[in-house]
Amino acid sequence: MYKGLESLDCSSIKFSGHAITRMFQRALSKNAVRQIIVEGEVIAYYPDDCPYPSYLLLGYCDDEPVHIVVAQDKESGQCFVVTAYKPDSDKWSDDFRSRRQ
Repeated sequence: MYKGLESLDCSSIKFSGHAITRMFQRALSKNAVRQIIVEGEVIAYYPDDCPYPSYLLLGYCDDEPVHIVVAQDKESGQCFVVTAYKPDSDKWSDDFRSRRQ
């Protein structure tokens, strides 16, 4: 888990066109992604992303790992789903929390 942040608190959640396309391709529903945002683990924080800082979350859907990238407007608390994907076990550690070297 990213130190200092247990979960992401979003006042509302919006989905980018890219995220919708990728979710469709990967058979991930909006409800599954919302659940991961609420219950998932923040595994990385990117404070310099623009226009808002973003977070990489790890959660599970049907017992499969899923990564969600979410940007958050700190002033409003609104969150924007940038993308969602099922991490490749060849590129990620066994617990899907860090990239393989």
